[in-house]
This record gives sequence, C-alpha cells and structure tokens, in this order.
Amino acid sequence: MIDLLKIAQTEATNGDLFSELKQLFRDADIKPDGCPDAVVWMGGNHEKKINPVAHSLTDAYALLGTIAAIDILNLPYYAVPMWSQYRHDTKLKSLSWFGNMPCTSIKWSTAGDAYVKDDSGEKVVVMGKSGNAPLRTQAGVYCNVRPYGPITVVRCMPCLPYSQDKTVFNVDKNSGIIHSEMNTPALQMAYANRRFLKMVHETGKLGRVAFKPTQAMEDGINSGILSWMLEGTKFEVGRKYAVDGYKEHKELVNRVIALLPTNFKDGMENWGGKIEQHIADTNYGLLLWDLIEKNDVIVLATDLDGDRLTDLLADVSDPLRAFGQKVIDHMDKKHKITSEAKMNYIWSEMGYVTGNGRDMTSVMYRMEGPPIHEQTLGSADAMLLRLLDGDESLGGTKQPYDPRIHFVLIRDAYIDANPGNEELRKWFDNAINTFDNIYSANRPNFLDGYKKLKQAIRPWGEN
Repeated sequence: MIDLLKIAQTEATNGDLFSELKQLFRDADIKPDGCPDAVVWMGGNHEKKINPVAHSLTDAYALLGTIAAIDILNLPYYAVPMWSQYRHDTKLKSLSWFGNMPCTSIKWSTAGDAYVKDDSGEKVVVMGKSGNAPLRTQAGVYCNVRPYGPITVVRCMPCLPYSQDKTVFNVDKNSGIIHSEMNTPALQMAYANRRFLKMVHETGKLGRVAFKPTQAMEDGINSGILSWMLEGTKFEVGRKYAVDGYKEHKELVNRVIALLPTNFKDGMENWGGKIEQHIADTNYGLLLWDLIEKNDVIVLATDLDGDRLTDLLADVSDPLRAFGQKVIDHMDKKHKITSEAKMNYIWSEMGYVTGNGRDMTSVMYRMEGPPIHEQTLGSADAMLLRLLDGDESLGGTKQPYDPRIHFVLIRDAYIDANPGNEELRKWFDNAINTFDNIYSANRPNFLDGYKKLKQAIRPWGEN
C-alpha cells in the first residue's frame, strides 16, 4: 500500500515531493520527442503488451487520485512530474516534456492561483499560472473536443479572434502566424477545421460553425480556410456567411495553405454532411434549443467562444431542471394538478443525459502525436485540506472525495490508445462495476476507499 497521506502532507508543507514520489516509480525507457533531459517515470505491468498511457502528476487530488488509481489498476504507464512547484522550478520545461510524450496522455487541469517558493524562498504565484496555455502551445495542440449529451464542441486552440485593427493584420509567410494583437497560429486553425469536417462526415451530425468573420480579423482567415476546405467535397452548406472568407482574404489564406502538408485534403472529396454557418454569438441560443430538442450537433468555435460554449453547456442543465420543477410546483399550487413527480427524475425519463458538467470529457488533439485527455478538478484543494485535517465529511455535512472520474478518464484513454482490444474493455467494465459497488452506498473516506479498491479490483495482467 502507498502512503497517500504522507504524499499529501509532503505537498502541503512544500516538502521534497520529488524524492518522495521518485521512490514509487522507475526511470522510463523512453524520452519525449526533442527532450533528452526530460524526467519521465514508468510503472505498472508492461509485460502484457498493450499501449501505455502517460499521466501528468499535478496537484492535490489530481495527484493523489492518479497515484491511487494507477496503483490499483496496474496498467502500463508513464508519469511526468508536473505539480505547481516542480513546474515553477523547471521554468515550465516539464510541460514540454509531457506535451511531447509519444503516446496517448492524461492531463489534469491544475490550480491557476497556486503559490510556490522562488529561488530566494519567497512565496510567489506559480509561473505560467495553470500551465494550460503554455502546455497547449508546446504540445502543438490545435483543438479540444468536448462532447456532452447531444452536443459536441470542437474548440480551436489557441485561436483568439480579437483583432479588428487592419493596420496590424497580416499572415507571416514562413510560420502562418497571423500578426495581429494575438498572434494566432493559422496552421492550428486549419487542423481544427479539418477535424470538425471529419467528425461531421463520420457521425452524420449537423455541423454548426461559430465564427465572427465580419468582426474579428482572425476569423476572416478561419472562415476562408473553411471555405477552401469545403471546395471539392460533398458537404451541403445551408446557412452561409454573407461574405466568402476565401474570396475576401485569398492571398493571406493561400499563405497558410502553402505551409500545410501537400496531402492535407486527400480523401476529403468523399466527405459529406450538413453544415450551417453562424455568427458566434447566435450559437449560445442555438445550443439551448439543440439541447432541449435533443439535436445531435457538432459546433466549431475559436478559443474564446468555444470556452464560453462549453461552460454554458456544462452549467445550463441545472437551471433548466430547476425551472421545470417551478412549473410542476406552479401547476400543483395554482391549478390543483397534484403531482409528486420531481424534475430530476422526469429529466431522465424524457431521455436527457446531461448532469452538471463535472462529467464532461475533453480530448486535446495535437498536430503530431496521439491525443491528450484532460479533466478539471474544481474544488480539489478544499477537499484535500479536509483530508489533512482528519475530517473529510466536515462533521457529516460533506461527502469525501469521489475518485470515480480518475477511473473513467483512465478507461477512456486506454481504450483510445488500444482500439479493438476487447479483453481490455471487459476488464475495465469489471473494474468500474467493482468501484461502483464499493462507492454506491455510503461513500468511504478517500484512504479507506483506496484500501477497499486495492483489495477488490483485480490488477491488470493478473489471473
């Protein structure tokens, strides 16, 4: 058994967490691409040949939950140290190590306001804040895909359509960087557009485009790239932008096209589906209607609006259910239509599957290399403090930390890395069922749950 409490205490007191964790692993047999000095560890059962997954060892329960889960499951894995103090000490190099691992990976979003010690021992805010933006840049991430209920948002990264100043607007012929205030990388834009079209083609879902080509200069280029990609395909475009972005910005868009691989559009002549082009703002209302009417859609948005769309998608189901309950209560009070039905149950009976967004998955795609699965832990710091204080339930008013998301996320990543492996899929189903049997009644304290799961789940590779 791993002493998880000692690890938590070491992190909380800013102790030598690196030495503490190094004892749990062995040095990896690989290095990230272009990072010969990287620190990478490995563990689990590498003898039974499946493709391993790389884990980011970040902060709080993202760290503890990962260590507990990989110990329980015993799957082959790599691990990159990335907690806030270590990110700061390495001047964000550890982000580059993780971002360039040549395998499917799992990234936990980390605290953006974490305090660490600088070289003089003074407390400072961690370099790079949460580390998400520099990681995406160094890893070559071009979009993340977030499915929730009937709606999937493809968020182009790090494309920020802010510029309205034509005097500073240009596209660099060598890098494809759009020289506006935000220096948006147009190559990532092109890859995100293609990912979106491929998903619409393969799923048969309606594709909605959420750009601002008439207001934001970057989105003029983005819509131009999309227009160029649609040429020669079988896609049907219903609602169209008033101005064709490729015709309007042809010279600049061609600079981007010239930097793409020559086979970038190979096979797209056979892709088809239905596309609707909207000004970004209208997609907030459309998304609500799509959710209510259970329309299967894929939305393509640039970074800023894509972030807002996924936030809305995560948050909107709770108020919709609350409003439904108000209608039920009103009908009962004013119209004497007595009903003991509760909206939460009716929501499920009507076929809606969205909860409160905490279970929304996210996959980041890189221009080179397998994808990175990512997840956020909202209140992990506060929950960890309760563990350290010895009262996880705060006198019975709170529930202990639920590590289920770790097992679900790990399952998704390994299935992604090992497509068609039915033995692995069945083993994971059994592991998740075992987890649910232990956690379905009274949720155990985190350390007690770790011990029970360790005893009950058959490790990978053991008969």
